[in-house]
Amino acid sequence: MHEHDEEYEDDLPPSKSQRKRDVEALQNLGRDLTELSRDRLKKMDLPEQLLAALLEYQRITSHGAMRRQMQYIGKIMREVEVEPILEQLAEIRGESDIAKARFHEVERWRTRLLEHDDALTEWLTRHPDSDAQQLRQLIRNARKEAELGKPPKSSRELFRLLRDVD
Repeated sequence: MHEHDEEYEDDLPPSKSQRKRDVEALQNLGRDLTELSRDRLKKMDLPEQLLAALLEYQRITSHGAMRRQMQYIGKIMREVEVEPILEQLAEIRGESDIAKARFHEVERWRTRLLEHDDALTEWLTRHPDSDAQQLRQLIRNARKEAELGKPPKSSRELFRLLRDVD
């Protein structure tokens, strides 16, 4: 292949096969979005038309209607900037570095709160809107569960509470 042949290839429109792959990738992304909860979808930064179509899809029960709605979602997806949606989806799935770092930070805080009494004061200083009474109760219950060898129900609840603070 010659140098000018490569330049010529750059000027060509994508092949029919490539266009089909692109459309299929958009439909798969749309399908992934339909599997998220309504609340999660509403929290995402999505174009209004796409959000409405996704919420409508979740309301539909008829197989044929769902298929048509999925095609409509795919059509909307072709006109939408996909990168920000992919980033948000990766963060939701915990695939992004930011999400992983946040997860580990919350885990460290939970461990500190369960092991050191003074950690609660530090947490409350950094997060004054936190419910101190609820935190104390969860810490006390989690310690008791660990001591008695029970399942870590309160520890999980504490993790969720800490995660949802920011």
